[in-house]
Amino acid sequence: MSPTPKARTALVIGGGIAGPVAAMALRRAGVEAAVHEAYDHTADEVGGGMSIAPNGQDALDAIGAGDLVRAIGIPVTAMGLRSWTGKNLARFAPPDRLPAQRFVWRADLYRAIYDEAERRSIPIHHGKRLVTATDTGSGVTAHFADGTRASADILIGADGIRSTVRSLIDSAAPQPHYAGLMGFGARLERSGLPSSDGVMYLCFGKRAFFGYQVFGDSTAMWFANLPRRAPMTVAEAQAVGAEEWTRTLLAAFADDRVPALEMINRTEAGRLIVTGPMENMPRVPNWTRGRMTLIGDAAHAASSSSGQGASIAAESAVELARCLRDLPYDQAFAEYERLRRPRVERVIKAAARTNSDKAAGPVGRVVRDLVMPAAVKLIDPEKMAWQFDHHIDWDAKAAPPV
Repeated sequence: MSPTPKARTALVIGGGIAGPVAAMALRRAGVEAAVHEAYDHTADEVGGGMSIAPNGQDALDAIGAGDLVRAIGIPVTAMGLRSWTGKNLARFAPPDRLPAQRFVWRADLYRAIYDEAERRSIPIHHGKRLVTATDTGSGVTAHFADGTRASADILIGADGIRSTVRSLIDSAAPQPHYAGLMGFGARLERSGLPSSDGVMYLCFGKRAFFGYQVFGDSTAMWFANLPRRAPMTVAEAQAVGAEEWTRTLLAAFADDRVPALEMINRTEAGRLIVTGPMENMPRVPNWTRGRMTLIGDAAHAASSSSGQGASIAAESAVELARCLRDLPYDQAFAEYERLRRPRVERVIKAAARTNSDKAAGPVGRVVRDLVMPAAVKLIDPEKMAWQFDHHIDWDAKAAPPV
């Protein structure tokens, strides 16, 4: 039997953020990749804000794209935790040896990465909704809803938390679980508040969770996680309307001594971002089958509470490309999963604990607010740095899995 060859071409399914990053990483590794996106238009002006952690910036630096984040991102020097009374519970920051996190608006990051992919001549095809894929023996062929098809040596699913590729790899693959929280946010051009001096404040309200940061020019961002027992789709949540959600949010934060009411009241109805249900992705047993594999939320969707979703997606894209550079595709897939699975599952587990704190009931809220300040004093910051202090040595040769 002849040995499995290295992959020289790839189909990347999904044109959000992970897909173009993967295509750029693959190009750097010597694999020609084309991105196929289901929607027939770009995703400009879609989505709220996110943090790109030091580890995410490091991963992007490996493919010469880290400056994209530094150009558009606003430094977040620390995360400050507050109770609904306004009491400071704790403050966390990566070690000084690491760069600051960067807050970015998803639309700005999407556009920067999309433009960079185009600059690097990465083909991005829109209106290509994947239906199925077939292994031809010498490659894989993707079949799209518009009747077209495309072939390459391998296929990479970067198609998000409701991945079609995941279901093709494993028809019994788990589906995302509703975390019991709905997400909202907004960008304020004139907050009327003093700068938070680089600190992003995370406030555990009596009825909901509120986060905010005020920048030096008085612009600001805020987001809220509202507990809700019954799940809603994004479309259903948006159909409720901004005015009704605004009234609901104002009622939820009515007793809290944090800037929630002021910032929500300053938000024009048309500027409210309804991001919809927060979801957790159960452990995905199978990332790979034959010539197909998964990256990003398709394989390991971390709740937005982690602040790591985009960062670990970038890590996985870069690590997969490095493995494909050095190994036959089957060995590359196996080594990629061996390297990535323990880390991403640890991040996801930590985020799940955070979601539990956000949705704490009256008794749990009191216990949390009493215990957290004392508990934080016992934490060694270096032991908390594992999420941020993660480096991928692009020049290191990937070894076959043992």
